[in-house]
Amino acid sequence: MHSHEIDYKIIGEALQVLEVELDPGEKVVAEAGTMNYMEEGIQYETCMGDGSAADQGVFGKLFSAGKRLITGESLFMTHFENQADEKRALAFAAPYPGNIVALDLGQLGGEVICQKDAFLCAALGTQVDIALSRRLGAGFFGGEGFILQRLSGDGLAFIQAGGTVVRKQLNDSTLRVDTGCLVGFTSGIDYDIQMVRGLKSMLFGGEGLWLTTLKGTGTVWIQSLPFSRLADCILQHAPSVGGKEQGE
Repeated sequence: MHSHEIDYKIIGEALQVLEVELDPGEKVVAEAGTMNYMEEGIQYETCMGDGSAADQGVFGKLFSAGKRLITGESLFMTHFENQADEKRALAFAAPYPGNIVALDLGQLGGEVICQKDAFLCAALGTQVDIALSRRLGAGFFGGEGFILQRLSGDGLAFIQAGGTVVRKQLNDSTLRVDTGCLVGFTSGIDYDIQMVRGLKSMLFGGEGLWLTTLKGTGTVWIQSLPFSRLADCILQHAPSVGGKEQGE
């Protein structure tokens, strides 16, 4: 199934909003709860799965949607369709501070692997599936476990990332990344987790015991502020519970 061709613009420098323009009859699928606003004529429906294979039957849809539960996402996705006679716009926003990255899957080899909570929305026809890590170390120590997300198709998909997003191009080379900072990579990249060398670095380096190692040829996206790191920082600096006196 070919993906619908959609127009878009990303608004803002931080805490970005993605505005998508749909021609009559065009659809976009999104994670539940990410819609920000929409113009009159846009109708939406909550469905099981991404709608990439409408003829797969009830059991196929249940199986596809059930795999999303493994990633910790909702069983359902929201499908938005322009039922007006002219272009209409709707917008999506990430649930935490950061940036939105547009992926033209047709120009990226038809597939991008990303962390399980990175997907924001995509043109109808994009398949959102799970990808199991092939390496034991990556599964146990990668922060995201064995489960990643696979976005495949020939159209536009959009992912969300914390802080600033850095795009790195590898050409038969190796890149080591903090396990939480990896957002996604193309299919030509081999993904593994390796232990930090040196006892002193392990105990006092402050970078954790494991680093993600990426090898091969392709594109890698890195985020400067993973949501888990932001949450830990907020918890560490949160004020302690006050006393019982009225003035506190």
